[in-house]
Amino acid sequence: MKTKKKHIPIGISNFKRIIDDNLYYVDKSMLIKDIVDSGTLVYLFPRPRRFGKTLNLSMLKYFYSCSADYSYLFKDLAISKEEEVMEKQGKHPVIYLTFKDVKASSLEQTLRYIYDLITKLYIDNKYLYNKGDLTEEHQSYFKKILSGTSDYTDYVNALHYLCEFMYNHHKTNPVILIDEYDTPIHTGYTHDYYDEIVAFMRDFLSGALKDNEHLEKAIITGILRVSQESIFTGLNNIKVCSMLSEKSNDKYGFTEVEVKEMLAYQESSLDFEVIKKHYNGYNFSGIDIYNPWSIINSVTENRIGYYWLNTSSNVLIKKMCQEADDDVKHDVQVLVNGGRIEKYVNEDFVFPDLKTDKNLIWSFFMLCGYLRYDNYELGKRRYEVNAELSIPNEEIAYIFDNDVIPIWLMKKAKKDIYLNLANLLINGDLQIFQKDFKEFCMTSFSYHDVGYKEAESFYHAFVLGMLSCLKETYQIRSNRESGLGRYDIMLIPNNKSARGIIFEFKNLNSEYLEDNIEDAIESAKEQVNKKKYRQELLALGVENIVHLIAVFKGKEVETAVL
Repeated sequence: MKTKKKHIPIGISNFKRIIDDNLYYVDKSMLIKDIVDSGTLVYLFPRPRRFGKTLNLSMLKYFYSCSADYSYLFKDLAISKEEEVMEKQGKHPVIYLTFKDVKASSLEQTLRYIYDLITKLYIDNKYLYNKGDLTEEHQSYFKKILSGTSDYTDYVNALHYLCEFMYNHHKTNPVILIDEYDTPIHTGYTHDYYDEIVAFMRDFLSGALKDNEHLEKAIITGILRVSQESIFTGLNNIKVCSMLSEKSNDKYGFTEVEVKEMLAYQESSLDFEVIKKHYNGYNFSGIDIYNPWSIINSVTENRIGYYWLNTSSNVLIKKMCQEADDDVKHDVQVLVNGGRIEKYVNEDFVFPDLKTDKNLIWSFFMLCGYLRYDNYELGKRRYEVNAELSIPNEEIAYIFDNDVIPIWLMKKAKKDIYLNLANLLINGDLQIFQKDFKEFCMTSFSYHDVGYKEAESFYHAFVLGMLSCLKETYQIRSNRESGLGRYDIMLIPNNKSARGIIFEFKNLNSEYLEDNIEDAIESAKEQVNKKKYRQELLALGVENIVHLIAVFKGKEVETAVL
């Protein structure tokens, strides 16, 4: 009788479920030996998303946990043959915490998410409270966490105290497992509360990991190694095992042998060389690594696809691309054309440096899984080259072609349109300007952008942005007093013989629905003449003056020249 094939798990990162449900498992259990045999107290494993971080952490949870007998989960794995290591199985309480879903646009909401995670952690370990092992003071603290009435300081100390509570009850040190520790930090940088969230995470983690006598091991995962100076201040007992490190370099992602074994077991018709071309190419300190998420999806669906592209919004990557300069764009074009670039890569940086050091984009791309490194030289200085970078495979090349480069093309296209509109305006081609301006507003904006009450502010900001390309030849002023009133925007030419331009905006919002656009234009003309906005330009010696009136009703725009 033919044995039924094991299904490949997709999106399942619970180690126990994979083993219990007899699903196909790529054996990474020797990671346990790497950790147990080492004298290192705290490990940080930075790897790109979807490279097996959460599954490995789940495996460690069931290896160490003393909450039940989980030894059967490991009996058919490579680690089961390591007798001395297996003596540690099931001997410790475990604290498991994941920050993977802590993504909010404000610091307050992010802290609320974290506080809720801590509260749930204490609820899951409520037996420590019920058993009566706590002092009266600790009972009061535990109760505050459970009830959600704790303050900032209580939550900062929550991990440290839980370790102490567990040790006092079990008489053995707990193991701390923290998944995706840097997710709140990425989000904080994107939404401008980086310093505040770093301060919390630094105090929260350091309190539990630094000089904690009640700690067996701590294993932390994330995408990036955020500088010790910003997060792990003074923590000299941490071992960072990144893709640049030899330690456990084959334990995240799939090796070539593991990919071939999976293809053979599943009797896949996919050509291995095609698989290799699309998903291989990552260099983890001398080991060629395949993208595991793409492999398991490709084998399951029995087709080549671009699976990794849609696993994350990549907000920070897109933000960095939008801010990149022409040198970066040139280097990306070299990469897309199959070339290599020589750069200094640094795995240890703080996010604010991304704004001041344009070369950090290469480190960021590499650590996030968008680039492969070769010929890495340790010890080089920031102004020296220490690695060659290239696009690792066809899947990542597709991402550059379809996600990264279009950002720049769209940005350039919009810039060209702005420049064309501005040139029409200052060159006196006002009829063409009016036509093109109206068409651009109708085709480019959403009703959500130009809803009723905020429409005038929206268009005001848009026109200011459009005119920014003229800053070398014009002074651009906004909402300034002139004559008997306050104009919206004024263009003051550096060459006084050139044309000066004054903008007046009107918005037909919900309070003026009885008005029509034609009436609003006539009203604006009367206002311009009555308020004598041109006085500032005349006083500066500019005599060739044009008033441009724009009236908006949602996306509908009409203009008039006076």
